[in-house]
Amino acid sequence: MNPLKLLFLFCIATLAGCSQARAPSFLLFGSYFPSWLIGVGVAIPIVLLIRMVLIRTGIEDYLPARLLVYVSMVVLCTMAFAFIYSPR
Repeated sequence: MNPLKLLFLFCIATLAGCSQARAPSFLLFGSYFPSWLIGVGVAIPIVLLIRMVLIRTGIEDYLPARLLVYVSMVVLCTMAFAFIYSPR
């Protein structure tokens, strides 16, 4: 298959998720904030609490890549918040 056709199909497939609807957001203090941004603000303290629990139980010593694990937890909590509490 022609590489140009493959590029065209790739572009069509990636643009299929775009729509005219606005991004999910919350109205706070007279300004709209994206739901994922609020989710990050909620997720970081939750992951810090999880980290304290892991340190106290001694599980943190066995984590292979701590930074990657904690960043992944923040991303997971952020996406869960944005999915559950999205106004749409």
